[in-house]
Amino acid sequence: MNFLPSIDRYIFRLVIVPMLGVFALAASLLLLDKMLRLFDFVAVEGGPIGVVFKMLGALIPEYASLAIPLGLMLGILLAFRKLATSSELDTMRAVGLSYWRLLRVPYAITVVLMAVNVALVFYIQPVSRYYYEQMEYELRSGALGASIKVGEFTTLADRMALRIEASEDDGQRLQGIFARLANEEDQVLSISAREGTFMATTDDPDTIILRLTEGTIVQDTGSATPRVLSFSRHDLPIDLPAIEAFRARGEGSKEYILPELLRIGWADRSSTEAERDATQATFNYRLVEVVMMAFLPLLAVALAIPPKRSTSALGVFVSIVMVVAYHKINQYGEDIATLGRIDPIIALWGPFLVFAALIAWMYYRVAHVPGGQAIGALEAVFAKLSKRLGKLFRPRRRVARAAMPADDPQLAPAE
Repeated sequence: MNFLPSIDRYIFRLVIVPMLGVFALAASLLLLDKMLRLFDFVAVEGGPIGVVFKMLGALIPEYASLAIPLGLMLGILLAFRKLATSSELDTMRAVGLSYWRLLRVPYAITVVLMAVNVALVFYIQPVSRYYYEQMEYELRSGALGASIKVGEFTTLADRMALRIEASEDDGQRLQGIFARLANEEDQVLSISAREGTFMATTDDPDTIILRLTEGTIVQDTGSATPRVLSFSRHDLPIDLPAIEAFRARGEGSKEYILPELLRIGWADRSSTEAERDATQATFNYRLVEVVMMAFLPLLAVALAIPPKRSTSALGVFVSIVMVVAYHKINQYGEDIATLGRIDPIIALWGPFLVFAALIAWMYYRVAHVPGGQAIGALEAVFAKLSKRLGKLFRPRRRVARAAMPADDPQLAPAE
């Protein structure tokens, strides 16, 4: 960063630290909320714990598309708030530095993050979403390691019922095994063993071996006396359940990358009207989310500067509410445009123009109106409310007074 002037290096340091902190915090909160649901889902389906972290990794691009704008705005806002509360901003303005000059580095960061967000929402996010759906399908479909539950009977290939009492070493060591199956001659075999281990085969990928130790085989031959065999080790081949191949990517417009959105939404005449509406809505939603990032530095500056002789943090709260509310409005606009109830241009670019005009007005008030405040009315109401709440919860002062005997002549007032 030595090629930048000292003022730009200073602003870069002020912006980058809180921005990265907000990135990490926002992504962690979003992932933790999803992690609890995934743990419950994987536990119900009987899948390995490692699948949870793979599914969370597939969700990172989706959550990053919201965390990046939020982190960018709060990073710039907290940097300019520090400059304002320490009177450094007044000094910079006094020596002739305009807000546009001070926003040079924040806008350079914004351009880089806009490029990252374009790659996320138009390419990485659709593919990772498909990967997430594929892992969820594999859990639901019942691969062997994800379908056998401890303490319950599990049917495999319609010819075998298997029950396991306990599992150790993350499923590598099984205890208390009971199996009942029919062989090729339609004879019923009942097998019990103290321990067992699943082993893969190199010859047939659709078959695995359940190696049993110290058990008994009871063969029902149809006669009055069944055949009983004891063994110290026995390999039981098990056919894996047939699992249909997962669908190809492209079920829904959310899994399309940019070239596919452009082809289906505008160039492909064979697509239905519903497909075109959904594709155009998705394209405009992703694009408007990226373009709005260009206005976030102006919004951050407008909300970062508190009134004189005030350290109010109301602007931080208002900025978060505005960004999240705009994101939800865009999601609603995409939904109704997908249904064909309204044109995607109106549903998504209409709120964008309103939001952009509001930001431009707020920035103009702060940057070009002497003493102007973007949320001056809210700041006044917030200050009055804080003052009243302070008086309400402020502890009352009690003055202790010593008792003065009335009959003491030395303490009596002089005439």
